[in-house]
Amino acid sequence: MSFPARTTSAEIELGTTLQPKFGPDGLIPCITQDIATGQVLMFAFMNAESLQHTLKTKKATYWSRSRNKLWCKGEESGNVQWVKELYTDCDQDVLLIKVEQSGAANASCHNGYKSCFYRKLEDLAGADFKLGYVAERLFDPATVYKKK
Repeated sequence: MSFPARTTSAEIELGTTLQPKFGPDGLIPCITQDIATGQVLMFAFMNAESLQHTLKTKKATYWSRSRNKLWCKGEESGNVQWVKELYTDCDQDVLLIKVEQSGAANASCHNGYKSCFYRKLEDLAGADFKLGYVAERLFDPATVYKKK
């Protein structure tokens, strides 16, 4: 499977054909959201191969920049993200996937939280840049991610 070549601005912005715009590094940003609650779970990147794998298997698959390899969410933790819907923005350079998570902890963050966005800036004036926790940890990463 390969994606159609990008065509005109009008077709990209208003047409009905998926024409993802991968950056010079071959990556496209992807926001992942819980389909039931709307909660933003995480942000990651995809390349053409991971997007193809995601569409084929319906399992969210990303490109890990730190490991330089495909990363099928849940391959180690068991917390799989099943893709239910895929959106693209107006110029098709960002993806939004809505997922149903499965797994014992039903968590997406490698630090053990449901969402990777588990802290918020307490004072928007930002005088002290203090972050406060807004979620509880669902699992201990040390017991889930065992080095092989």
